[in-house]
Amino acid sequence: MTDAEAHDVRVSRVVPGTPEEVFDAYTDAGKQEVWYAILDEEPGVVRIETDLRVGGVQTAVWGPDEASLFREEQTFQTIDRPHRLVTESTGSTPDGMTLTTTIDLTFTAEGDGTRIDVVQTGFPEPEVRDFFANESWPGAFDRIGAYLRRA
Repeated sequence: MTDAEAHDVRVSRVVPGTPEEVFDAYTDAGKQEVWYAILDEEPGVVRIETDLRVGGVQTAVWGPDEASLFREEQTFQTIDRPHRLVTESTGSTPDGMTLTTTIDLTFTAEGDGTRIDVVQTGFPEPEVRDFFANESWPGAFDRIGAYLRRA
């Protein structure tokens, strides 16, 4: 394993739904606006715009209020609905920190659900990688799963 690979995130989760339903929940702006906030007790801000085509951009902003927004722009590099999605993602925090990574997702039917496999590369240090592996992706999987169970 190279030093760069040591900073990669590799996570998986089986969520309810067909690969088509899961892929669409992950890429459709209207559906994302629901699942981004589905587990929040207090309503916050969620705005998402998606141009789902190779070279297109998805822009998402979210947070507890207008003064505390996170922002992510993903440029679609590969779209193979409903099997695979690759994006270059640049995110920023309310305090101005930025991070650019590549996200490679695959969607595979498994039992009554779909396994989402994520490989995210380009993390500068293990602590940032670990936050995404232990907080960001599990939280996203929880939200997508809750959305699909209610859909």
